[in-house]
Amino acid sequence: MVSSVTAAPQTQPAAQSAPESPKPVHVKPKVAVKDTVNVSAAAKAMQEATETPAQTAKEAQRGDKQAQILLAKEKAEKDQ
Repeated sequence: MVSSVTAAPQTQPAAQSAPESPKPVHVKPKVAVKDTVNVSAAAKAMQEATETPAQTAKEAQRGDKQAQILLAKEKAEKDQ
């Protein structure tokens, strides 16, 4: 048995594309996380009530109005 062989159709080689360069990786810069703590008015009052006279005097010297008022009240009571 003999079978005839026909020529295969000619195909064009696929156009070679330029080799792909690695794509740059875009990294988002990290954002600093900022935690905020809100202290209740009761906690602030408790802190003020338990601070030492020396601490109150330091705060008054640095411009803390509440400490200045407290020192003025204490001085007025002492002068009576």
